[in-house]
Amino acid sequence: MTPFRLFLWTCLVVIVGYTSVTIANHGWNLLPIFFGDMAAMGWPGQFNLDFFCFLLLSGLWVSWRGGFKPAALGLGVLAVFGGMLFLSIYLLILLSRSGGDIRRVLLGERA
Repeated sequence: MTPFRLFLWTCLVVIVGYTSVTIANHGWNLLPIFFGDMAAMGWPGQFNLDFFCFLLLSGLWVSWRGGFKPAALGLGVLAVFGGMLFLSIYLLILLSRSGGDIRRVLLGERA
């Protein structure tokens, strides 16, 4: 689990740094650009659509893992809008709470 934790920490630090610079240079106006690229039907839009599907899958998994309870649904929404920033923190917390048991991390209450 140590290499996986290191990967998650690295992703978290890199994304926080990159996002900070992006917000400083371009502001918070992501959604019109994100969906505008999709509407243009070019490669940036294709990448955004593919990425958005991963975000939806992440949110669905987080919600499923928590048994679709209200708190789990809320975390699922955070997963969709927070992306890897959310997921890296979420997985680090789960790894800590589970003692590194990947079955408990992946399956939640079903483990």
